[in-house]
Amino acid sequence: MEWDMKIANGTIVSPNGMVQGNIYIKNKKITAVSKDDLPGQSAQVVDAEGKYVLPGLIDTHVHSRDPGPTYKEDFFHSTRAAAAGGITTIFEMPNTTPPVNNAENFDRQHENLQSKAMVNYGLWGICLGHLNNENIEEMHQKGVIGFKFFWGYAVHKQTYQLMYNYKEGEEDVIPPFHDGEVYEMMERVAKTGQIFAVHGENSDLIQTLTAQMKERGGSTYEDFVATRPALAEVLAVQTGIEMAKQTGARFHVLHVSSGKAVDLIKEAQAEGYPVTVETCPHYLFLSVEDYERVGPQMKIYPLVKYKEDQDRIWEGIREGTISHVCSDHAPHTEEEKDGDLWSIPAGMCGVETLPPLMLNAVNEGRLSLSDLVRVLSEQPAKLFGLYPKKGTLSPGADADITIVDMNKEGVIKREKLHSKSKITAYDGFHIKGWPVSTIVNGEFVMREGDIVGEPGQGTLVKPISN
Repeated sequence: MEWDMKIANGTIVSPNGMVQGNIYIKNKKITAVSKDDLPGQSAQVVDAEGKYVLPGLIDTHVHSRDPGPTYKEDFFHSTRAAAAGGITTIFEMPNTTPPVNNAENFDRQHENLQSKAMVNYGLWGICLGHLNNENIEEMHQKGVIGFKFFWGYAVHKQTYQLMYNYKEGEEDVIPPFHDGEVYEMMERVAKTGQIFAVHGENSDLIQTLTAQMKERGGSTYEDFVATRPALAEVLAVQTGIEMAKQTGARFHVLHVSSGKAVDLIKEAQAEGYPVTVETCPHYLFLSVEDYERVGPQMKIYPLVKYKEDQDRIWEGIREGTISHVCSDHAPHTEEEKDGDLWSIPAGMCGVETLPPLMLNAVNEGRLSLSDLVRVLSEQPAKLFGLYPKKGTLSPGADADITIVDMNKEGVIKREKLHSKSKITAYDGFHIKGWPVSTIVNGEFVMREGDIVGEPGQGTLVKPISN
C-alpha cells in the first residue's frame, strides 16, 4: 500500500480515551489507524512521539468581517490565525456586507472566501424576519451550517447590518424584532431541521437599565454589567426555550455567559427538548474582577460576568450541558477599542488563542484531554451535521488533524497573533500545552508554529445531508 502521509508513534486521543498508534492518510482521507506498523510506503512520515494527535479542532463562531469592514480583519488573516492555533475548520458568521441572507449571497460568499481559506469553513445563514423568511429553505438547500438570529438587535434598512446600540426613532433602521416575529423565524427554521442559534439578550431590559445607570452617572465595569445583567440573557433564553417547545426548533444558545441560563438549558435538556448551548474562553477564564487588569479589551457581548457564573459554566462543560467551546472571534482596531467603555465596540480576537487556553486548562486539571476533543471537535461536528467526516480520527474521515505538545510552554503575545487586529484579553497569559501542527485535508498548514500552507487550501463544508 502507498500512503500519502503516516503520523507515527503519537498518542491518539478521542472522547473515549487514548491509545498509542499510527494514522495513515491517502487522498485527503484517514484510511487506517493502527497500533502496529502497516506494510507499505509513505510519501511523508511525521514522528509524533511524545505528542498527542487530535481530530481537527473546530471553531463554530468566527466573525472575519469579509466582505465588510476588512480594515479590522479579513478571511485570509482569520483562517491563518485559525491554522496557527490548531483549528482546521471554522464556521463564518453571516453578518457581513452583504449578509448571507439568501441563496445568491451564499454563493457570492463562497466565491469570495474560497481563494483566501487556509482552513476549511462553513457558512452560517442569517435570519432577518420578514426580510428573508422566504429565503430560509433555499439557504438550507445551499448548505448553510445553521441559522443565526441576533436577538435584541436592530437592522439597517439598506445594508441589513446589525445596529448594536439602537435608539428608538433612528432613521433607516428596523427596530429589534418582537417575539411574534421571532416565533415565525423559528417555525421556518424548524422545517429545515437545522439549528436556530441566537445571540440571546433582552433589548428592552438593557435599554431601560442603561438609561437608569446613565442618569446615575455609572462609569465602572460593574455598573456596565448591571445594565446587561444575567437577567437579560435569562429572559431571552427562557423565551426561546418555550418557543422551541412549541415550534419543534433545534434551539441553540450562543456564547452563554450566565450560570442561571445554563440551569435553564439543563432543565430543558432533561425534559428531552433539543436545546443546546456553547460558551467561549472569555467566560471561562475572565470575570468582573479581571477588568482592572485587562481593561476594555475584554468588552464583549454578552458581557463577562461574575466568578459564580464562570464556575457554573465550567460545571456545565464537565456535566455535558454545554456542547462545545468556540471563540466568538470578533476583531476591532486599537483606535476603536480606545475610548469610553460605554461606546467602544464589543469584541476581540479569539480563534488563535482558543486551543492554547483550553490545553492549558487541561494541564491545570479543569478538564481532560478527552473532554477537550469532545468540546472542540466531536460535539461541534455532530451538532452541525459534519460527523463522521469531521470530529473523529476514524478511517474514512477527512484528514483534518491537530497535533499538540502538552509539555510545551510559552506566553500569549498580542504582537505574535496572526489576525489583522491584535486586540486580546489574554496578552501575557502563560500557557502550558500548545498546538504544534495543523493538518487540513491531508496537508500541513501549520508545522512547529510556522504557517506552511497556502490560501485556498481550505474548502467549504456542508452538513452531510446536503
